[in-house]
Amino acid sequence: MTQTYDNIVIGGGAAGCVVAARLSEDPDRKVLLLEAGGHNRRLSVKAPAAFSSQFGTKLDWEYWTEPEENLFGRSLHEPRGKLLGGCSSMNAMMYVRGNAYDYDSWVQQGADGWSAEEVLPFFRRSERNADLAGPYHGTDGPMSVCTVTPDPVTRRVVEACVEAGFERRDDINGERQEGVTFTQVNQHKGVRHDTATAFLQPARRRPNLTVRTGALVHRVLLRDGRADGVEVSFGKDREIFRAAGDIVLSAGAFGTPEILQRSGIGPADHLRSVGVPVEIDLPAVGRNLMEHPFQFVNWELKGADLGLADISHPKHLARWVATRKGKLASNVGEALAFFRTDRSLPAPDMEFVIAPLFFWEHGKRQHPRPAFSIGLSYIAPTSRGSVMIRSSDPTDKARVKLRMLSDPAEVTAIATGIERAREVAAQPALREMCGMEINPGPWVRTSEAVGEYIRGTVEHTYHPACTARIGSPQDGACDARLRVHGVEGLRIADASAMPTITRGNTHAPTIMIGERCADFVRAGSTDRPAASHGQLIGQVA
Repeated sequence: MTQTYDNIVIGGGAAGCVVAARLSEDPDRKVLLLEAGGHNRRLSVKAPAAFSSQFGTKLDWEYWTEPEENLFGRSLHEPRGKLLGGCSSMNAMMYVRGNAYDYDSWVQQGADGWSAEEVLPFFRRSERNADLAGPYHGTDGPMSVCTVTPDPVTRRVVEACVEAGFERRDDINGERQEGVTFTQVNQHKGVRHDTATAFLQPARRRPNLTVRTGALVHRVLLRDGRADGVEVSFGKDREIFRAAGDIVLSAGAFGTPEILQRSGIGPADHLRSVGVPVEIDLPAVGRNLMEHPFQFVNWELKGADLGLADISHPKHLARWVATRKGKLASNVGEALAFFRTDRSLPAPDMEFVIAPLFFWEHGKRQHPRPAFSIGLSYIAPTSRGSVMIRSSDPTDKARVKLRMLSDPAEVTAIATGIERAREVAAQPALREMCGMEINPGPWVRTSEAVGEYIRGTVEHTYHPACTARIGSPQDGACDARLRVHGVEGLRIADASAMPTITRGNTHAPTIMIGERCADFVRAGSTDRPAASHGQLIGQVA
């Protein structure tokens, strides 16, 4: 027997948990949340410093890019959380909203209602900040935000940043982003505070909320121009769920365009080429993929400082289990600095992520001696990639092309960032602590050598976005109220909806998008897409 709900949320990740929890606050609204993964009650999730141990496991969708033409043909691993909480259960917990310039730029691109001033209340609504208050912060929301207790190595690197000219800042989510600060993180008493814990866990006590895990979504079903059902498999069993109200896609920057395309919503030529009947021709679905390039610079530590080099010692696990304190409570990226590689830029284009350990190849590579790292996240990229399905089979992951560093100016900016990191390492605060430069190494100095090093070693910051962006039917997948063009009753709530990627870590903006989507859905039957949005090609019973 087919079950019917008022709303169906596809994807129990960073935004999906928010949407499901907020919609279920209405006791008269029957809500179904579908998540392909399982629970988040795991040591590798709860212990903050263990986040990278999830990569390549059953908790990871484990996407790999196609060979990147601008990176000497390298394929990059893109970990994506496959569990309740999604990437909020797998990330480094950095709470960064981005720059006001990002949101004001969205409005200029047609995203009415998304200015910095207009989205601020939705950031505040989610936030329970233990250290900051005032007009920019919330103190009674579900999501715990606090400042890390930094390792002594991190403190010294921050002092060196100040000596190098960075302004010391307590809050990069307030009036100004530029400067150096200790990281605000989503933790509560030394434990990760993901959206599954913050939003979904309290909501699961409500009788009107149903959560189904192990749910692999094949497609959204359309009838007479409306999304009215979802086809799902649970192992070998296949089920159909119907929705009387809106269906919300929160499957992430890869999963959301995949599901749209498998549902016949996307670039018509591509869908036909992979054998999917076309329902709505939306050329932008799966296009405009943006990601922050990430470049590490590492130095050995000298003297008695260890940083987090011995974090795998059993004594640290024992301490964390007993007290929820110590090295395992670190989010690793304990301090951040934002700056402009070119003073003429309207906002920062580079983010330093300061870590008191050697980090390379997603945390898998080891170094024989203690070290510290400065990661350079280039937060104003211009390159665009794509996410395109290979077939209608939901187990067949899409082709992901980042097309990273397509613009040579991106390489130039990262090279400038490397020199800035080297300036920090040369400051008096690090004179007794900073040893040999490991990467790129003192021999990589010429602009040609640095450029080749960047293309040969650059990774990403785990921030894919914009693949189902807010925009017109020609250049976007949804309108400013997150409604998919040409389809009634279907919305998008995740990082894929961003018109352009934000300047900073994408977790906090994704939660904000979830909050806004829930509000749009609750607006009710008067909230309808314009009839001219998209091109209706066919119908599915």
